[in-house]
This record gives sequence, C-alpha cells and structure tokens, in this order.
Amino acid sequence: MLVTLIAAARSAPLLDARFGDDRPLDSVGWHAVERAIPALVPLAAAELRYCSPTPSSRQTGDALGLSPIAQPALRDCDMGRWRGMTLQQVAAREPEAVDLWLSDPRSAPHGGEPLLSFVSRIGGWLDTRPIEGDGRIVAVTESSVIRAAMLYALKAPPQSYWRTEVHPLSVVSISGSRGHWSLRLG
Repeated sequence: MLVTLIAAARSAPLLDARFGDDRPLDSVGWHAVERAIPALVPLAAAELRYCSPTPSSRQTGDALGLSPIAQPALRDCDMGRWRGMTLQQVAAREPEAVDLWLSDPRSAPHGGEPLLSFVSRIGGWLDTRPIEGDGRIVAVTESSVIRAAMLYALKAPPQSYWRTEVHPLSVVSISGSRGHWSLRLG
C-alpha cells in the first residue's frame, strides 16, 4: 500500500502559526495551491482520499480535486490550553512548561495530548487503512501530522520530531502495511 500525505497549504504567516490553528487558507495559501495543481492533481486517482478536519486541509484537498473525506484521527495534536496561541506567546508565559514539552515526549504540560500519544494515534490510523497490496491512499493534513507519520514509519526516536520540517504543500509517501512502513522519497 502507498499512503501519500500532502501538507495543507498555508493558512497564516509562519510567525502567526498557532497551536490548533483551524483558520481557512489565506490568499498566499490559495495562490500556492493554484500553482501546485498541475503537479498534485494526479494524486486524485488514489482509491481513498482523506483530509484532516481543518478548513485548510479540506480546502487544499478540494482545490486539488480530491473530494477528501474528513478523518478525525488525522487531526493535529491536542494542545490543550495552548490552543490558539503562538509558541512565542506560550514561551513568554510558561517557559518551564515549554522546556518540559520539548524535552519529554510523555509530558503534556498544556493539558492536551503528549507527543508520544499523538505519534501513536497517527500510527494507528496508518495501520488500520483498509487497502492492501498495491492500493493507493492520499491524505491532506497538517505538517505536524506528517511529521508524526514519518516518525512512526521510521520507528525514529521521539526527539526526531523536533528535527523534521514539513512545509506547506510538501508531499511525503509511506509504503508498506501494518507496522512495516518505509518512507518513500522521489
């Protein structure tokens, strides 16, 4: 099975990125999707097409002609009371909590979901896809979800999450089946 993950287009400038951001695409994001359509529209041939429940993921998928089905399991990490705030805002208010969150993947000082639980949830979604063999799936979701999927597929240490970047409209493919995934580049 081949699972292709597309990072949703931009919904806000990087410095205004917020935890649990559920804003729709901004004008820069729409323009980027329009430019990406020729390269990404062939992915609409996948047997199953999904998206996370956010407006930016839905809009990106629809613009690419995917008509994706929203999957609650593909939602971003639950950031608890930090939801809606930028990392800079949280660091100014709770610097020790941010340090703990960045250093301990089991911690959830925000009252939401620990990093390890988030990665496990995304891995569980991968492992329960209903297609076997040479089937293809495409999903549009937040960059954080793609980072978690990569970590799960590679069985990488949790700190690798913080050393991975996924930009808007990046495409990552993961091939394999339940518990036996490989990152596929190119």
